[in-house]
Parts: sequence; C-alpha cells; structure tokens
Amino acid sequence: MEYNTARNHLIMREYGRNVQRMIEHILTIKDRQHRQQQVMAVIELMGTLQPHLRNVEDFRHKLWDHLFLVSDFKLDVDSPYPIPTRETLRAKPDRLPYPKKYPRNRHFGKNLEMVIDKALAEENPEMKEGFTQVIGNYMKLAYSNWHKESVHDDAIKGELGAITGGRLQYQPGPGGSSANVQTNQPSFNNYGPGEQQFRSGGGSSQGGSQKRKAYQQNKFKQNSGKSNKHNKHNKNRNK
Repeated sequence: MEYNTARNHLIMREYGRNVQRMIEHILTIKDRQHRQQQVMAVIELMGTLQPHLRNVEDFRHKLWDHLFLVSDFKLDVDSPYPIPTRETLRAKPDRLPYPKKYPRNRHFGKNLEMVIDKALAEENPEMKEGFTQVIGNYMKLAYSNWHKESVHDDAIKGELGAITGGRLQYQPGPGGSSANVQTNQPSFNNYGPGEQQFRSGGGSSQGGSQKRKAYQQNKFKQNSGKSNKHNKHNKNRNK
C-alpha cells in the first residue's frame, strides 16, 4: 500500500494526482511526435476536469500554462502559446502607485476642490457664475449630510469666500435656505378636505367665521347620524 506521505508533492490539486502522473509519464517518452500526441490528450482531459475555465478568456492558454507548471517546466513540446518559465509565472507584479491627495477641506472632499480650481480658472463670467452656484449647492448638501440639519445661505457664502479668498461669491436663489427647509420638513398638518378649505380660503375674518360655522354644523350632523345608527344597532342586539 502506498501512502500520500511517501508520494511526491502534488503541484496542482485541481487536476488530481492521476493527471500529474500522466505528465510525469510523458516526460519519459523519447519520441517527440508521440509525446506531442499525449500532451494534446492531457490538455483535453484537463479542460474536461475544469469546465469553469471555458468561461474564462483564453482558457486553453491557461491550460497550457498549468501543463508546464505541473511538469516543473521540464516538458519539451510544441505549444501554440508562448512557453512560460518559472520566472514569468512566479514574478510579482509591479507595485501600483497609490494616489496621495490631501484635501484642504476634508469635509467637502477632493472633488469639490477640483471643481473650485476649475471655476477659478474659468474666464467666461456666465460659466463661472454657474460653477459658483453648483459649488454652493453641493456645499449645502454636504453640510446637511454631515450635520443632519439645514444651513443658512450666508454661512455657505462666507465659507466659500474664505476658501477662495473672495474670488467666488455664492448668490443664493429666491427663497433662500428657508424655502428648502420647508420643502424638506415633513408636513404634520393632515387636515381633512373641509378643514383645508377653511384654512386656505377667505380673506376676511367674517367670511372665515361663517365657513367655520358651516363646517362645524356639517360635522355635527355627520356625527349625530352615525350615533343614531349605532343606537339602533344596539337596540336590535338587545332584542
């Protein structure tokens, strides 16, 4: 009986020991043509054992690389691809340079600084004003994301002026930040159609009081009708 401890090292476990033994047997074949035929058969077998490699681009190239790797780069056959070496397969890739960017205002990020530099370099006044408005709106958005509250336009205007040295002046739009606060805040005034009509209609106090009186009378009639129906239902149940 042969134990695994007495066997040689299994180079690629994905293909198993039998494939490795086939490749070791091919190394002993002296006839080059016969050795080439055996190698092509082993390549087909390796592709069958690893079907997921068929979805990989140039999967046959990968199979040939694995073949030479299992043979410890001693196999002398003709390959349709460049024959790899020990140095090429085990070479470490070059170290990627990590971008070192240190933004001056980290709470706004590096991209905002790039946009500010582009706005400062813009010569067209209209384009420059458009850049300034976009930068100010983004600063408001970043502030609300960090602080979870609204910010006044004067604060954004002052901070943008401090960052750019006064070269970019943010001009808030109509309504200012108060309009944004009203649109962003949830509405808790869930009135009915009659109450909404009463609150939104009528310029004079007299017209408003009449509408309110009419609304209360209609509401009282509706409630009284419901109570009568409820009493009749209780009487029927008691019978």
